[in-house]
Amino acid sequence: MINNTIRGIKISSICAAVPDNLVTLEDCAESEIKNNEFNIAKYKKSTGVSEKYLCIKQQAPSDLCVYAAEKIITEKNIDRSEIGVIVYVTLSPDYRNPATACVMQYRLGLSSSCIAFDMNMGCSGFGYGLNVISSLLATSNSSKALLLCGELAGQTPARKYKDLSDYYLFGDAGSAILLEKTGSEKDSLTIYSASDGSGFKSIITYGGYVRHAEAPIESKMDGVEVFNFAVDKAPEMIKAYMNDMGTTPDDYDKLVLHQANLYIMKQIAKRTGFPLDKMAVSIDKFGNTSSASIPLTIANDYGKDDSDSTKRFLTCGFGVGLSWAAVEFTISTKDVFPVIYTNEWFNDGFTEGC
Repeated sequence: MINNTIRGIKISSICAAVPDNLVTLEDCAESEIKNNEFNIAKYKKSTGVSEKYLCIKQQAPSDLCVYAAEKIITEKNIDRSEIGVIVYVTLSPDYRNPATACVMQYRLGLSSSCIAFDMNMGCSGFGYGLNVISSLLATSNSSKALLLCGELAGQTPARKYKDLSDYYLFGDAGSAILLEKTGSEKDSLTIYSASDGSGFKSIITYGGYVRHAEAPIESKMDGVEVFNFAVDKAPEMIKAYMNDMGTTPDDYDKLVLHQANLYIMKQIAKRTGFPLDKMAVSIDKFGNTSSASIPLTIANDYGKDDSDSTKRFLTCGFGVGLSWAAVEFTISTKDVFPVIYTNEWFNDGFTEGC
């Protein structure tokens, strides 16, 4: 695994947004329930999913990220000219080109000197994104940066799922994380990350692209392989991280895992010595939201906490690639905003089908 420590950088604010369109598991699986083809109680128990939020037809996850970022900029009275880096982590870009981050830079009114690009990463994208964006911030003349993580994971109009249970698992969300250059040695991010491309078929969407261009777009996930990967590699990395940092679960307020599946999350907590009451859970409310799940979980737990208390989180994301990443950080609860629910969307001027 690669271990990076970026000094003089801190996460100064977190906000997340979901569509104002609640869909229950019963809604998703109505026909299968009627035909006795789906045990909803068993599915809820194993995955933890009870409901999720899905984008309306015109909406994209970039809309959710932009509204989350706008909330941070407005509430914290940020000078937009100071934001010199914007990175959008997603598997659901608005267009094949240009990079959606360039459009988001325009929508947010940021300076034209701002670096803007997309990262094609999924469930580990929060850690991978922090690695890239904090490194750029530390080595540039910019003082602030925005990491945006968003995914249209819960509905895919242009593709089909081989296993409908995968469709039931996922929800849509977007998030924004503001990073600042402080110059202080006490502020740093240490990020562990790794990948194993031999497992690329374990979680994959194929067809309709350069390879297999004529095939229909289809998603599939090998549940057994993903489970074995997650409960092996994530605990291994978390334990290595704590060993190197000289910490134990007692040193953290919460273990914030990618909200992959409740059973997987419980296994990771158990194998790393974290009691379940220290494991943050939001999958019951939002489903699996890919790279947005870690900041969304933090916003869900602490967005309404006005106590101005400092919390220390150990986070780990794992999934498509296969890839995984861990990072810890502290943040004041006053700098975590409540989850936004919105159906607003960006009219780019194109008519549907153009």
